[in-house]
Amino acid sequence: MDSENDVLMKESIKMMTDMIVLCVTLALSLFFWVVSLTISTYYGTLQPVSPWRWLFSILVPLVVTVRALKRRSLDRTGALGALLVGFVLTMANYSFFSSLLAFFITSSRLTRWGGEQKKKIDPEYKEGGQRNWIQVFCNGGVPTELALLYMIEVGPGEIPVDFSKQYSASWMCLSLLGALACSTGDTWSSEVGPVLSQSQPRLITTWKEVPAGTNGGVTPVGLVASFLGGLAVGVAYFLTQLLLVSDLHLADPQWPIMVYAGVAGLLGSMLDSFIGAHMQYSGFDSSVGKVVSYESATTTRICGKPILDNNAVNLFSPCSSRSSCLGWRGGCGLDRRGQISKTFVGVITHTLSIMGL
Repeated sequence: MDSENDVLMKESIKMMTDMIVLCVTLALSLFFWVVSLTISTYYGTLQPVSPWRWLFSILVPLVVTVRALKRRSLDRTGALGALLVGFVLTMANYSFFSSLLAFFITSSRLTRWGGEQKKKIDPEYKEGGQRNWIQVFCNGGVPTELALLYMIEVGPGEIPVDFSKQYSASWMCLSLLGALACSTGDTWSSEVGPVLSQSQPRLITTWKEVPAGTNGGVTPVGLVASFLGGLAVGVAYFLTQLLLVSDLHLADPQWPIMVYAGVAGLLGSMLDSFIGAHMQYSGFDSSVGKVVSYESATTTRICGKPILDNNAVNLFSPCSSRSSCLGWRGGCGLDRRGQISKTFVGVITHTLSIMGL
């Protein structure tokens, strides 16, 4: 009887907690809506944000974050960071949110997939991923910055990527999508490659075979996975555009966004591997029989120098993608039809020049 009462009490507490969270979320959304109305009235040039948008931007990231915390995809600090990133991207543009959601859901599931195999390779493998705030901001910091710049430029809302009408905002959209695709492609490559690949990884700088788990090691399966990861983010962005942008038929064709994201995922993963091969130490520790990132008496160096850790590399790659896009924005005066194709050529040329190819 006592056990039944305890279960009933826990269910009641959980129900009350959910109700309190919902009420607080509603109160916050209404508060921010009143603030936006006041500011728009005072300045006159700013458009007030709908209370439903405030509610969605607070409630949905909160639900996703709590679920991720329970499934151990995030630790407590990672959950707080993810809540901030999710709120900013959702408030700015629902296409940003859907792309972020595609990255987070697919990456979390792939991290759990093949766990036994990954434990044999990675000495620091964690069940479920359990990303902390540093990992969250290394992957989501650049998109968050771009989302804030986007809101300053055009305000919250969905717009098509159209350089003839919204030049700066379109570059910000592509930069943000490229950064998320880069992170997704790298994650898919590192999670799928060790499980499915039947061939030994090759170091991207010398193309020599290296042990599984070596920073800078790539496989054909991993490279294909990186393209598909970026493509998944691009598809999520494109579908959201189709659903929510009413005047999409008046803008440039949006389908190249998906191809752009796939290419960004592939090149971002290759850039990540190139940086890792040079600036992350990889050595084989005979005492544990695995590739490690530290030097010791029992470790034989494979490649790289102990300059950056994995988080720093994950931050650098999206930053590179963002800088490349914004750099081309300043120097390009292209017509509507040539914009996307010239962007693809620029991405490829820039990345290959970094890699020395």
